[in-house]
Amino acid sequence: MFSWMAWSPPVAIFFSCIGLMLAGMTIWQVRSPSIERRGFLPMATTRGDRLFIGLLTAAYVNLAWAGLSDLHQGFGAAIGFVVLLIVMRRG
Repeated sequence: MFSWMAWSPPVAIFFSCIGLMLAGMTIWQVRSPSIERRGFLPMATTRGDRLFIGLLTAAYVNLAWAGLSDLHQGFGAAIGFVVLLIVMRRG
């Protein structure tokens, strides 16, 4: 069924973390509904909105790192994770 994709351990860990993050955010939203608020983003957002925007931003940071740098991709992933945390906390 999934033979078209190279399921290496890093890929499996990545998708597992995304799934766990979505499950955790769903449980958090059910237990404590979020309220829209304004941060540095130019619109009012909820936790789920900020997660989505943060994941997209982290993906773009990783793509830019892979395309523009010859350094190890782990550094790009770490920067993307920090950007995600900033968007989630301050966005």
